[in-house]
Amino acid sequence: MQIWTGLGNPGPKYTMNRHNVGFMAVDVIANMHGFGPVQKKFSGWVQEGRIGPEKIVLLKPATFMNESGRSVGEALRFYKLDEGALTVFHDELDIAPYKVKVKRGGGHAGHNGLRSIGQHVGTDYRRIRLGIGHPGHKDAVHGHVLGNYPKGEQDDLVQMLAAVGAEAEWLAKGDDARFASDVALRMQD
Repeated sequence: MQIWTGLGNPGPKYTMNRHNVGFMAVDVIANMHGFGPVQKKFSGWVQEGRIGPEKIVLLKPATFMNESGRSVGEALRFYKLDEGALTVFHDELDIAPYKVKVKRGGGHAGHNGLRSIGQHVGTDYRRIRLGIGHPGHKDAVHGHVLGNYPKGEQDDLVQMLAAVGAEAEWLAKGDDARFASDVALRMQD
């Protein structure tokens, strides 16, 4: 069993924020792979399903971003899993918009959701880093991250999320390199 967590902030005013792209990714995966109905568990929203033979629990913490680790920790403890079974989908400032990279372990690079997860469960988990690009100056970061995707970028967003959902089978199998490669190929089309 694996737990795949999308990071974001709850509530309609955050729905299209760049910071919520992790929520968007797990929603697309749930829809594309026919996951079950949403349930309230672990201070969040959970959907269960399978991708190939692998059982996956999708989790969207209902806490705000800086408390995401509480929800993730509850889920891991309930299923008696360690952070090796965890995959986190999150926005990444240091990657160009609509690029997707995979990384295991590491620091939080100022990301409050990753900081919280590190405090609650450790740092040795897989991260799906969804590029949102850097606005150019540190004073503009807050507004950029909590800003909505503009209409002119929504086609690229949809294409990236569709690629992540379509290639999720490779993540389920543990083939991170193939996932990253196939997502990049889809993004070139």
